[in-house]
Order: sequence, then structure tokens, then C-alpha cells
Amino acid sequence: MSEETKTGISSLDIMKLLECLPHRYPFLLVDKITEMRGTDYILGVKNVTFNEPHFQGHFPSAPVMPGVLIIEGMAQTAGAACVASGDAGGKAKVVYFMTVDKCKFRKPVVPGDVLEYHMTRINRRRNMWWFKGEAKVDGQLVAEAEVSAMVVVE
Repeated sequence: MSEETKTGISSLDIMKLLECLPHRYPFLLVDKITEMRGTDYILGVKNVTFNEPHFQGHFPSAPVMPGVLIIEGMAQTAGAACVASGDAGGKAKVVYFMTVDKCKFRKPVVPGDVLEYHMTRINRRRNMWWFKGEAKVDGQLVAEAEVSAMVVVE
């Protein structure tokens, strides 16, 4: 039986994301999850807008989304799916970001872009999860990384 069949969840709106993640503005870096096949594959979306606080200083004359925030958005997308799927076992208390590997930035992300986080599960061992992420804008790869996290449950 596939994970999607077990959970019945195929997407998450902002209200469901707020239930799954402790992050809030300005540090919630995913607006919705439009596709979710359990924790096998997740597609998260971030609408990048000029009024976000990091653009005031990065950089005032040429705003670019900091790469570390793109990677954080990938991790939040995967973490939300782990919690929402129920596979973590019990109610998730917190998700701890553990590692970033094979990280590469390909193109800048600027205000007006719709950033997509394509996350594919690589492995899972008990309460630890590994994902390969690709961030894309208009179908073009802008960043990629492998991330891992630990889900702590109550």
C-alpha cells in the first residue's frame, strides 16, 4: 500500500502547514504543498515577494534570495510532509534539521519568482529522514541539496 493511500493527504494549504511546522513569518519559507505522495515525493511552493525582510540588505540595489533560505525552504517542505503523513509515529513535537550535503546554487532567485521545492525521500531510519531536493523557478534548476532531519514525537 502506498503512503498516499495510507494517509490520504496529497496537498497542504497554509493552514495545514502552520499545524505541521513551528515556523512563522518571516521564517516560514513554504506557502503550500501542491503535491505529496506520502513522504516519497513532495512539491512545495514559495511565492517570493519584494517585501520580505531579507531583501532590505541582500542586496538593496539587486535583491537576491539568500541561498541558505532556499535550503531552509527545502527542509521545511520535507519536514511538513513527514509530520502530515503520520509516518513519524505520534504527534510531532519538533523537526530538527540535521545535515546539508551536496549543496549547489545554480541561479539567483529574485522577487516575483515562484520557487518550487521538489523533494524526494532518499532514506528513512526510525525518526531520521534523508531527502534530495531541487529548487526550481520556471522549470529551471536554481539550487540543489541533500538534507536530513530528525522528527521528535510526543
